[in-house]
Amino acid sequence: MKAPTLDDLKAASQTTVLCGLNPRTVQTLLAPATVVELEPGDALFRQGEPAAAFFIVIDGWVKLYRITPAGDEAVLHVLTKGESFAEAVAFAGGRYPATASAATNSRVVLIPAHHVVNCIREMPDIAIAMIASTSQHLHRLVQRVEQLSAQSGLQRVAEFLAALCPNMNGSCRISLPYDKSLIAGRLGLKPESLSRVFAKLRLVGVDVRASDVVVSEVAQLRSLIASDRIKARGGLNGKHRLAEDRSQHPLS
Repeated sequence: MKAPTLDDLKAASQTTVLCGLNPRTVQTLLAPATVVELEPGDALFRQGEPAAAFFIVIDGWVKLYRITPAGDEAVLHVLTKGESFAEAVAFAGGRYPATASAATNSRVVLIPAHHVVNCIREMPDIAIAMIASTSQHLHRLVQRVEQLSAQSGLQRVAEFLAALCPNMNGSCRISLPYDKSLIAGRLGLKPESLSRVFAKLRLVGVDVRASDVVVSEVAQLRSLIASDRIKARGGLNGKHRLAEDRSQHPLS
């Protein structure tokens, strides 16, 4: 661990959990903060350990997951720059309900739990900010449950890729932010199912090669997300080409 830089502290102060607080309050809360640099696979904490801190991602991607009775990873969330986590257990004095580990090279700010509790006693607005942040985490989990239960695998992948596209229309080139096995876990898919979905997406001009993705028309990709019926059209050959009817969805 090392002392945070001024850029680290600035980035931390702009996160949702802290941005609404008085600057002096933020300065006090971040006073004992340290920075940990992680390589892929390094764990910040493990499921069941006493909550010793809460965290803010400054750079990279960090995954939260639980181990199922069968020994598999159930990915709960993947966080990136500007996102915080473990606020609730930090000031409630509980145990971490999941494991957090780096999905990529990452830089994370750590704020000790005992310091958070002491600050809350003197500045109750910190507790309100953390409750609001926890509520947002809960809302995301509800959205994830809805996504897993109401969307097809194709829709989930389309939504994931569309979120990475900087524009709403036209073409774009993007890079997958972390490895495909984690993407599959994040979207509730088996790795082989993710590969099949990537193959189907070629029908709408999405070309995935290694970690590089070329989307020929972002609007068409986004249209998949709201589709009620998504089925891969079989037997695309000379008689059935994408160009034959641009008005119809090629996967409907």
